[in-house]
Amino acid sequence: MLLVFVIALIGALLFSTLSFPIPWLIGPIFSVLVAQFFIKDRLRWPAVLRNTGLVIVGVAIGQQFDFSLFSDFKSLLFFMVIVNVLLFAFCLGIAWVIARSTGLTFKTAVAANVPGGLSQLVLFAEEEGDVHLTAVTYFHIVRVLGVVLLIPFLVSGHVVGGASIPLTWDVWQVGLVILLAAVAVPLGRKLKLPVAHFLTPIIVVIGLKFFGIEAPTMPSDVLHIAQILIGAYIGLLLKPETLRLPLNVLIGGMASMVAMIILTYGTSLLIARYLDLSFATSFLSTAPGGLDQMGLLAAAVKADISVVTVFQLFRLLFIFLCVLPIIKWVYREREESVQQ
Repeated sequence: MLLVFVIALIGALLFSTLSFPIPWLIGPIFSVLVAQFFIKDRLRWPAVLRNTGLVIVGVAIGQQFDFSLFSDFKSLLFFMVIVNVLLFAFCLGIAWVIARSTGLTFKTAVAANVPGGLSQLVLFAEEEGDVHLTAVTYFHIVRVLGVVLLIPFLVSGHVVGGASIPLTWDVWQVGLVILLAAVAVPLGRKLKLPVAHFLTPIIVVIGLKFFGIEAPTMPSDVLHIAQILIGAYIGLLLKPETLRLPLNVLIGGMASMVAMIILTYGTSLLIARYLDLSFATSFLSTAPGGLDQMGLLAAAVKADISVVTVFQLFRLLFIFLCVLPIIKWVYREREESVQQ
């Protein structure tokens, strides 16, 4: 774990020196990913450290949530429905092509191409015994890495905007809010909130704001640490042995990621025009990444975090309340008809 932290810190400092966008997230991802090709079976990074980073980022995003977003919620809802229906129709088309060209089952191809959260879709693949878990994991990791590495350059991102705050009572207040959010996470998990370690802190802080309790700004150094904790975990997800999949599957994962980013680029231009949003906000709102990664990027590039969070949360709910249950139902009906 100490070795991973040192490698992640070196990557963050290197990318910061080179003035890369979001260096404290991208640097650790890149350095830890590369390190695995040279250091075998020694790198460990428990999920609890990633979850700690998610709680901190969730608190920071909750602090920036703007209630005025809901003044024109009908227009927002209309575009959220249209964009997600279009995206999932596109994903089904990609899944059909991937299944035909790689030999994977259509169910595996659908699970691999649905743009939900990485951990949630991998968990779905684990629960379904007839889904190729390694292929699904590879597709989603490639998409996460592609989105996290490419999007900052497309939206001209910079370092996360936190304030350089000395260790005063304000910082201790931030610590208390983080602690409160962390204590509430088990409740969020019990309620089966998607990405509970990230979404629960957002809800907690928004609730405090609703009752007139304003938490002070998150110090930039704390956000940098949180990004290292998350980046190291993402970097360890894609292991060298994962690349032993057949070449057509490896190429399919890359092609799927590129196709979805191109689609996102087109839809984001339309949303930016009709909802009068910045390109960064519309792009991150429709990007095929997870709620946590897109929220973190939104904070980093000064996008409208409220819009990005609502769009990405709607997609997660759409996936887990509509798409995945329909997939399970269709295949259950098919299995019953075959047995009869």
